Amino acid sequence: MKQVVDYVTRVHGYSQRKACRLTRQHRSTQRKPSVRNPRTELCQRMHEIVAARIRFGYRRVHIMLRREGWQVGKNVVYRLYREEGLCLRTKRPRRRKMAVHRQARCLARRPNEAWSMDFVHDQLTDGSKLRLLTVIDVFTREALAIEVGYRLRGEHVAAVLNRLVYLRGAPRAVFCDNGAEFTGQIVDLWAYTHKVRLDFSRPGTPTDNAHIESFNGALRDEFLNINWFSSVAEARRLAEIWRRDFNDSRPHMAHNGKTPTEFAEISGLCHGGQVEIAAGF
Repeated sequence: MKQVVDYVTRVHGYSQRKACRLTRQHRSTQRKPSVRNPRTELCQRMHEIVAARIRFGYRRVHIMLRREGWQVGKNVVYRLYREEGLCLRTKRPRRRKMAVHRQARCLARRPNEAWSMDFVHDQLTDGSKLRLLTVIDVFTREALAIEVGYRLRGEHVAAVLNRLVYLRGAPRAVFCDNGAEFTGQIVDLWAYTHKVRLDFSRPGTPTDNAHIESFNGALRDEFLNINWFSSVAEARRLAEIWRRDFNDSRPHMAHNGKTPTEFAEISGLCHGGQVEIAAGF
């Protein structure tokens, strides 16, 4: 309320007495100096976290602060998050209820039971097109692999999946869209050989593969949009660094603030060290 009185006096030229009467603020309250801790260092650290993790809300920011040793409550973090203007909201269309419910898909109830994969597009500094194949574990939300290349075809998809199968074993199902790289004979032969069910999304319905879409959104906002790549080798190296940070440091709200690696350890199946080999090719 003090800021409102100051704004009225500064912009409209009202006296403090008139501004207090207009805003129903007691003059003694307005004149009393604030004794609240400005928390300058805390606000500065919150700005640094949000600048590096632009998709983080106040809950994730609170988790990161507690990890660093800050003794601060979630309500205080929320208040400072709002006061500092750190809120980032994207306008999303309202969903409509479907008249007919689609057939239930395979539900992952344990690690390594279902994977999800998709492609992300970007470009180098010279304008050359760049493609990234992303693979995640649906249950643990671990980023299993981020393959980077100019052209990634069905044989590259099969090679990535073979490496992951060698390290983790084959899943029951793999979620993907209807792209030519996933519907071709090579990936189909891989699925038949390993007895894996390929669960394709309905055309024009990315929500059927929502887990990988959410991951790709984080990849786009937190990695691709803030980095320039001069070569595929550089993009591959930075992508692997970001993938490790995503698995080992980034809190996931689906796991009550635990990282994917921590959740995998709790679930009794941790492949953190092995998966680094899989994505390091």
